[in-house]
Amino acid sequence: MVVTLRRPAARNAINGRMVAELHRVCEELERTPRLLLLTGHGGVFAGGADIGELRRRGRDEALAGINSRLFERVRGLPLPTVAAVPGWALGGGAELAYACDLRIAGTDAVFGNPEPGLGILAAAGACWRLRELVGESVAKQVLLAGRVLDAPAALACGLVMDVVPADRLVEEAHALLDRMARSSMLALRLTKLVTDADGAHPLADDLAQAVLFESPDKEERMTRFLEKKGGRA
Repeated sequence: MVVTLRRPAARNAINGRMVAELHRVCEELERTPRLLLLTGHGGVFAGGADIGELRRRGRDEALAGINSRLFERVRGLPLPTVAAVPGWALGGGAELAYACDLRIAGTDAVFGNPEPGLGILAAAGACWRLRELVGESVAKQVLLAGRVLDAPAALACGLVMDVVPADRLVEEAHALLDRMARSSMLALRLTKLVTDADGAHPLADDLAQAVLFESPDKEERMTRFLEKKGGRA
């Protein structure tokens, strides 16, 4: 599934309507698992959350976790997700990209979390997810010192897996998804589940492998591999 964030008048800022639409995307992908490509329209990923809406939100909306619950749902989708990031990915836009499994950046991509400058914090995952992705030092540079990560910096710290020319960004993301699509979907799904599991290793690994060892797909794929090798491992 390809999903494009599109609010050109607001640099694709994430508002309540977009949150609701992304929840519907998640519902469909939970019901019928597929790989997801998430990108932005017009050379921008998402310039943040909608500030007008944020200004009107109070304690109750914060406790409802409007954006954080969505991004956690994106993170928990059954099959891998890829964010193809052109241009700005700021605030909530950056946090949505962080929630994806993999990120590819255009040469013009910029990641940042300027929330403290607006009197709030990056509460939709950046305060803990970014630390997991890039380490404490870089995360604090972004979250506390207002550092923005351009594409080379994002690549250097491991936030993105590749940087490509902006006009080839979606094409390269599709190539990545095509490579993953050649793998067993059940194996990808269980690999993601085990990788994201907290404190259940090695039992989770063994149980997932037990399921895969009994799958017809495993038998067919390994048979084809051995036949290509002339019966040799």
